[in-house]
Amino acid sequence: MRGLIGVLIVFLVSAPALARDGLGMFGNWGAFRDPQVPRCYAIAKAAPSTLKREYQPYADVAFWPRAQVRGQVHFRLSRKLAADAPITLSIGGQRLKLAGGGGDAWAPDKRADAAIIAAMRSAGEMTVSARGADGKGFSNTWALTGAATAMDAAQIGCSALR
Repeated sequence: MRGLIGVLIVFLVSAPALARDGLGMFGNWGAFRDPQVPRCYAIAKAAPSTLKREYQPYADVAFWPRAQVRGQVHFRLSRKLAADAPITLSIGGQRLKLAGGGGDAWAPDKRADAAIIAAMRSAGEMTVSARGADGKGFSNTWALTGAATAMDAAQIGCSALR
């Protein structure tokens, strides 16, 4: 019994270190605050697919107050990328080049982050297309319902964190 109580105490003491605060669900997007890091982010899973997936794809927009990073766009793609393969984001009638490697892609600079976020606020969906390590093309699509509100919640949620 004493051992069980010890395990419970360790679990209860360490649980806050793993905790993230849910700031809300907005359509397909959720907003979270991780005060231990500190960071906040809006995040959504990609649309379901029956095609081959090596990873669970998601998109996120993060805020890192200590690093003074606001609105950093990141994509976890469903497949490992081919080396030096072009990665393209299609959103709101625009086609933007992304940087990336492994199974991840992101905006190449702060200006592109801002352009993507602006487009996310008015577009209905976004799609990232690339070539996988196996040489075959693939794409991941995200519905943007709730994205603007989730991004705003994440930004506000981090305004007091330093």
